Amino acid sequence: MEYLVEMLKIRKEFPGIVACDDITLQLKKGEIHALLGENGAGKSTLMSILFGLYQPDSGSIRLKGKEVSIANPNAANDLGIGMVHQHFKLVHNFTVTENIILGFETTKGLVVDIRSAAERIRELSEKYGLKVDPYAKIADISVGMQQRVEILKMLYRNADILIFDEPTAVLTPQEIQELMNIMKSLIAEGKSIILITHKLKEIKAIADRCTVIRRGKYIDTVDVKETSEAKLAEMMVGRKVSFTTEKQEKEPGEVVLRLENLSVRNNQGVLGLKDFSLELRRGEIVGVAGVDGNGQEELVQAIIGLKRVEQGKVLFNGTDITNLSIRQRIGKGVAHIPGDRHKHGLILDYTVRENLILMVYHQEPFSQRGILNKEQIHQYAEQIVEQFDVRAGQGAASSARSLSGGNQQKAIVGREIFRDVDLLIAVQPTRGLDVGAIEYIHKRLVEQRDKGKAVLLVSLELDEVLEVSDRIAVINNGELVGIVQANQTNENEVGLMMAGVKEGASA
Repeated sequence: MEYLVEMLKIRKEFPGIVACDDITLQLKKGEIHALLGENGAGKSTLMSILFGLYQPDSGSIRLKGKEVSIANPNAANDLGIGMVHQHFKLVHNFTVTENIILGFETTKGLVVDIRSAAERIRELSEKYGLKVDPYAKIADISVGMQQRVEILKMLYRNADILIFDEPTAVLTPQEIQELMNIMKSLIAEGKSIILITHKLKEIKAIADRCTVIRRGKYIDTVDVKETSEAKLAEMMVGRKVSFTTEKQEKEPGEVVLRLENLSVRNNQGVLGLKDFSLELRRGEIVGVAGVDGNGQEELVQAIIGLKRVEQGKVLFNGTDITNLSIRQRIGKGVAHIPGDRHKHGLILDYTVRENLILMVYHQEPFSQRGILNKEQIHQYAEQIVEQFDVRAGQGAASSARSLSGGNQQKAIVGREIFRDVDLLIAVQPTRGLDVGAIEYIHKRLVEQRDKGKAVLLVSLELDEVLEVSDRIAVINNGELVGIVQANQTNENEVGLMMAGVKEGASA
């Protein structure tokens, strides 16, 4: 069998961790080949080796049967290999065209020829159904659109082997569907794709074959059509995984959070949240369902104090906190798992330990008279790392930047739950996590509810909202469409409400 790409017995070690332990991956021409594994299993490392970002310690790479060495990403580009990274590599104040031609400029005399580059980008965009405006500024376009710019970057450089690293982690369900159509049109044009993911539904929908790795070791390569989701999950995690969340019916207690006619402006200065009222009680999980950009961000930021409330009130345990500072709200007992782990969740150049005490470092026993108590901080951080299975080469002393995306997420979730407060606001808490970790986080959210905490779950994953919530508040265009009981509704009804088509029964 002639393979387009063969990575044979690839090994890569970092301080304290073997990221890839003799892994073999073989890509056929014209296939979508999924690379499946838990967070930190070594998927991104393996593909970074193929893209020339790392050099393997041992093993070999063959392209169309010939052994190659890939010294850096430019060498990968020359060999026709392109990569869309999980966290995009774009310059925000540049236009789409400027980003795509960066390092690959064609010039007229001494001047960069933007116009003909933009024209070629427009042609490529039309050919693959990408709908990208070459003159738009990156800062002004959606995350889904930014991803298409990354895809165009590969196509502009004539790549035939396309690596997608967790491409759907940041997309809405609609954008995911569009991305899948784009992938199919890329294959139809003779490209070959390696798809790094841990979303089993997507693998079943689009991949031909799937290679599974676990903790840096090769497990197997299977034909996707002949393998069930449950079997893939078991190969990936090493045990059977439950896809449903166990939870008992509970009678909620008194109101913890009351939002009264809340109106909040978005970043464009227009009302992003309008006249929004909601009550959240002890011992219940209220899910907020909606298409991305319909006021969820304004809602959360108004509760935690990142945005000013135009009108209305935020009441916490009966006290008006509408005008309190963020630190005062945290002190009263508000915890927040943010939707964007890099922007609002972590300081990447700090250690994991420093990140885990960001909310409490100024309190005893972590500091006295302004002097940090290293011993207490170390013990506290190690507990969270252990309890939440945060996998890091050097434990809590590792830099946050060195962790895989999923392990960064587990660190944030651990930090917020460990603080043991009355209100937990969880925004996309399982974004970028694998099925084993999702199962664990869902369990912890239900556990918080059973301990009498109030949990507000904001997620774009509709099945997550239906699975974990007790009640679901549906938001559309900044307004509350209605509230439904999670156990009396279904994906279809909530989907219609999210589109603003159907009023929900209030509950």
